[in-house]
Amino acid sequence: MSAATPVALGERAMSEDETGTTRTTLVTPDMEARKGVWGSERVSPPISESDIRKWAIAVYWPETPPPIFWDAAYAATTRWGGIIAPPDFNPFAWPIVTERPEKKKADRPKGPKLRGMNGGQVETYGVPMRPGDVISARNRLRDWEERDTRLGLTLFSYSELEWRNQRDELIKRRVSTAILY
Repeated sequence: MSAATPVALGERAMSEDETGTTRTTLVTPDMEARKGVWGSERVSPPISESDIRKWAIAVYWPETPPPIFWDAAYAATTRWGGIIAPPDFNPFAWPIVTERPEKKKADRPKGPKLRGMNGGQVETYGVPMRPGDVISARNRLRDWEERDTRLGLTLFSYSELEWRNQRDELIKRRVSTAILY
């Protein structure tokens, strides 16, 4: 897409497609600029065995969690050779925030207000998290597509979140879909 009129999310703009045809779009110049660009990283504190055990107890309650998540002797006999975290473990669940950044108030977009809904997410897991791991998380606007639906012009926006450990091994990748119309 070329030369879209500057527009805030929530406005419909006119732009030319590859064939030179003028059409309405929900894609903003800000989206074009951010497409594929990774944001700044967040880094977790080191994961402790205790964090993993408490998470597993909470998630599996009232059942006993699998011993791979809390029994070091058992975990040593598995292919992992030690305790691992459940796949849904969140090392960012207990943040230590020394200073909260001021939130920038977004300008209310002009034009018709868009409605949105969650289009779901797909998670892909890599290596498991282990005690001592330090996890880095980053995200980006991966891609989008516009389609005419029964709701009118609809934007399907795909955001990607990636977690990696200190050895740069992929822990997990999540692709979330936002639907705006």
